[in-house]
Amino acid sequence: MPILMVARLHLCKRCPVIPSLKLQLNKRKTKIQIYRWIDEMLRVYSGGVTQMESFLEKFFPEVLTGMKGAKRDAYCKYDNQMLTAFTSSLYIAGVLSSLVASRVTRSVGRQAVMLSGGALFLAGSAVNAAALNIAMLIIGRMLLGFGVGFTAQAAPLYLAETSPARWRGAFTAAYHFFLVLGTLAATVANYFTNRIPGWGWRVSLGLAGVPATVVVVGALFVPDTPSSLVLRGENDMARASLQRIRGLDADIGDEFKDIVVAVEEARRNDEGAFQRLKGKGYRHYLVMMVAIPTFFDLTGMIVISVFAPVLFRTVGFGSQKAILGSVILSVVNLGSVVVSGFVVDRAGRRFLFLAGGVAMLLCQVGVAWMLAGHLGRKNATTMARNYAEGVLALMCLYTFSFGMSWGPLKWVVPSEIYPVEIRSAGQAMTVSIALCLSFAQTQVFISLLCAMKYAIFLFYVGWVLVMTAFMATFLPETKGVPLEAMRTVWAQHWYWRRFVGDAKQDRQKIPKF
Repeated sequence: MPILMVARLHLCKRCPVIPSLKLQLNKRKTKIQIYRWIDEMLRVYSGGVTQMESFLEKFFPEVLTGMKGAKRDAYCKYDNQMLTAFTSSLYIAGVLSSLVASRVTRSVGRQAVMLSGGALFLAGSAVNAAALNIAMLIIGRMLLGFGVGFTAQAAPLYLAETSPARWRGAFTAAYHFFLVLGTLAATVANYFTNRIPGWGWRVSLGLAGVPATVVVVGALFVPDTPSSLVLRGENDMARASLQRIRGLDADIGDEFKDIVVAVEEARRNDEGAFQRLKGKGYRHYLVMMVAIPTFFDLTGMIVISVFAPVLFRTVGFGSQKAILGSVILSVVNLGSVVVSGFVVDRAGRRFLFLAGGVAMLLCQVGVAWMLAGHLGRKNATTMARNYAEGVLALMCLYTFSFGMSWGPLKWVVPSEIYPVEIRSAGQAMTVSIALCLSFAQTQVFISLLCAMKYAIFLFYVGWVLVMTAFMATFLPETKGVPLEAMRTVWAQHWYWRRFVGDAKQDRQKIPKF
């Protein structure tokens, strides 16, 4: 019977029924292939432990059932309210805690806030690793979020306030270096713990306690920043701290005097930092406070991170391709941050913003052009190998450009531009806005990718063009400028100088709280 069927198909190959049958089979194959690609993208997008079957089986069995169900919509298989609450609780807690940390850090100092953040992170990892139900998971996740909010608010400021002016960019960029290093370590850890049946997820969540322990132990052995100590009236301790940081043989007299003058001026109007930001004299700080984290989330790095596994599969990578693709991009990102650390204090912040922006723009245009012409055209679900390799090269170049510019500079510039009276509040607002936008973007990205397809790269091209032009026009160069003299940079800027003269007047108008 099978032989007769084959013969019949062969003899009737010009029959109109057969091309129709082939078209239906091709469409079905294409649909299955697309669903598999979407599955890979969602696995990377959803992240780490939420894709371990042992984790889902214990806490979210309905999600696991939906993932395995053939009739389940591929776009909706991860649509679960409790799973969303688990993921998003970190962002929400981070937003709240960063705002609280701005007041706490002015009262107890940067060192104490970093210590508290590390302790909260350590507690959160322990609760998550020992979780018996969803409630424990969410509580642990929120503790992690509180730790993120505290440390992200205090650590960049600590680095900026303690580093020498001529090396401040490299020191503060180190914060982003260790963020990328932690992401890489977590990805590699998930690669191995995913193979442990039953309890691998506990190891993965518990390993978050390793960097938390490093933060706690490290915070115990470093002094608080001189600016923070002077702000709290501990001038003798502040001088000793500055001498310890700069070295026993260093002459710190002039630098310490500048710190005291700047802090004394801020102390006369010590309260109402958030209210003070509404004044005209602080307009330039408020604009940067909103613009930098907003533009950072609109660079398009998320589309690179999520879409990369599809292309790594296209060029023939083996098992666990999504994780391997993430590892490769993380390594490229790590290398670019190292290069940025050597360049940022020599070429300047503006140069990196502009060079990185132009490179990211060109890479995204190239990727969109290649995908438009060679992926999805005539229902094609694969690309020629040479084009796929070209897209991957552009993605790596884009990641390198991002890692040299917006990646580290997101932390460097905000931590150094704010005057001491609004420094904690400014950093808190920057971190809060960044976390809010990250939360919002992760909620809508898959829908955006589905609707726009390759044009999503052009969507981000438009934003990269806007942010590059904005930085070229409105950001003054701050390399090598002491924190206490940063106001002079704004006073010399062609546009912002009209606001700087009103700062002292605004401080007199703002009531204390």
